[in-house]
Amino acid sequence: MSVLDLFRLDGKVAIVTGASSGLGVAFAKALAEAGADVALGARRAEKLEDTKALIEGLGRRAIAVPTDVADPEACANLVQRTVEELGRVDILINNAGIGTAIPATRETPDQFRQVIDVNLNGCYWMAQACGRAMQDGGSIVNISSILGITTAGLPQAAYASSKAGLIGLTRDLAQQWTGRKGIRVNALAPGFFESEMTGQYPEEYVQRTAARVLAGRYGDAQELAAAMLLLASPAGGYMTGQTIIVDGGVAIT
Repeated sequence: MSVLDLFRLDGKVAIVTGASSGLGVAFAKALAEAGADVALGARRAEKLEDTKALIEGLGRRAIAVPTDVADPEACANLVQRTVEELGRVDILINNAGIGTAIPATRETPDQFRQVIDVNLNGCYWMAQACGRAMQDGGSIVNISSILGITTAGLPQAAYASSKAGLIGLTRDLAQQWTGRKGIRVNALAPGFFESEMTGQYPEEYVQRTAARVLAGRYGDAQELAAAMLLLASPAGGYMTGQTIIVDGGVAIT
């Protein structure tokens, strides 16, 4: 087996949440290109169908399951549908997320809870459901953020808290499951990548963030998808409990 063969996912089945747009689509496409069949979850059913067509166009099987990850029953349903229709579940990419930029003195309890419910609780419900269904050799990749590690100039208490919490969740699930169940759990902490969420940022914030990027540019979705593939595939078979920063150098500025 060559080194490149370690990145292959032939015969594997992956679940990607937040798969209706942006980075979720890039993750699903990369998994399919590596040989995996893909179950797609997100709240927007119409856009999910577009991603499903993309995966099928690559010659892989795909299912689209409208899913609100803040609902534990919806998460269990996505995993159940995946096993029933695709035969198994080997990989989970916990990508669904939302963000706000509300000053802490004005943020309401409901606004704060909504972000935590999706970004942190939702990842836990998905991981829990997959942890019950995965066999030895499974891999979970949680999509955290550089804002779980550093600040970046916007008032994002809820978002930063959720992403920092996800790093802690990653460590604990790895400790619980890697030795006992053979499931590796890792996280990615992306810096600035273009998405629907970043498209809502004020121009002043975008410019200020750009000045901190040592690479001199924003990230390309394929670069993040490649890092995801390392963690999801046998190429990362000796990695667990880790958070990999993919940010062009922001964390060290």
